[in-house]
Amino acid sequence: MPNKALRTAASGMYAQQKNIEIIANNIANVNSTAFKKNKAEFQDLMYQKTPLTPYTSDVQGNTYASTDSIYIGNGVRVSDAHKIFKQGDLNETDNQFDLAINGEGFFQVQRPDGSYAYTRDGTFRLNSEGQLVNAEGYKFIPEVTLTPDIQNVTISRDGTIQTMDASGNTSVLNEIQIVKFINPGGLKPIGDNLYEETEYSGPPVYGTPGSNGFGEIYQGYLEMSNVDIVEEMINMITAQRSYEINSKTVKTIEEMMSIVNSLKRG
Repeated sequence: MPNKALRTAASGMYAQQKNIEIIANNIANVNSTAFKKNKAEFQDLMYQKTPLTPYTSDVQGNTYASTDSIYIGNGVRVSDAHKIFKQGDLNETDNQFDLAINGEGFFQVQRPDGSYAYTRDGTFRLNSEGQLVNAEGYKFIPEVTLTPDIQNVTISRDGTIQTMDASGNTSVLNEIQIVKFINPGGLKPIGDNLYEETEYSGPPVYGTPGSNGFGEIYQGYLEMSNVDIVEEMINMITAQRSYEINSKTVKTIEEMMSIVNSLKRG
């Protein structure tokens, strides 16, 4: 029994250690553009049927194996650390290639191997070929290419791109499309503020910003992290207290085992 209790308390300490790691990552990314915080989910472990007492006696003094029992759990584990896609605040940058989505949706980019990734980070710029790319140099999809004579670019809330050249002539380019998923929490985070499609997220659904449930495009803005420092500090204190209580459980069990050993020696 003491060994089982030790394992149970140890599982609680290990789970809270993982919880602290998740909280630490949230706090570390408080200034990461469009970062979405993680939340640890816990599950209790397998239960075992345990007799209340090994034996019981009847009124005649006969001893029998006890039939009274309870179910005792074997601890806890972290089952998941899912993303919370709550909208972050929009911060004005006045950079014409900075874009933010106010509402649901993701930008789509193409990586060098031809695969696609999705992001809420709208920090875009032009590469040497005039193509719109993200901070890692991945091409924006659908592709947007500007010629050297373009002086000004205006992107409307519905994703329409209007350009003006040095002579003041204006023209309309292709419209920006964004994507959304039936279960964005199922996306796989791969770093660099990027996500990959998985079987749990479902396939991407393409749409026009501002219509059919898609968010609007805000030019000259960036979405900030949705991490709330006060909330994370409270979560960290709670996790720390839980870790301490589990460590005290280990100490108590150790003291109980010491008492039993001393009785045996006596």
